[in-house]
Amino acid sequence: MFFTYVIQSLKTNQIYIGQTNDLEDRLLRHNSNRNKWTKNKGPWSIIFSKSFETRSEAVRLERKLKAFKSRERVISWIQNNK
Repeated sequence: MFFTYVIQSLKTNQIYIGQTNDLEDRLLRHNSNRNKWTKNKGPWSIIFSKSFETRSEAVRLERKLKAFKSRERVISWIQNNK
C-alpha cells in the first residue's frame, strides 16, 4: 500500500506534500529532522492522506497537489475531497 500525504507544520503553518509506503515512519522522519525541506520547521501533523494500491497512483496525486503551487489551493482541494 502507498500513500499520498500532506503534513502541516505546527510551528510555521507551512505544508509539505509527499508520498510513501509507510506513513507512520515517514511522519517520524519529518519530525526527527531527517528531511532537508522539513528540517527544523516542525513539529509536523498529517492533515490529509489517501491510500493507493500502486506507487504510480500515489505519485500522480502528489504531482497534482504540488502543481497547485499555493497552500490555499491545496487546503481547499483537501476540504472538498474528504
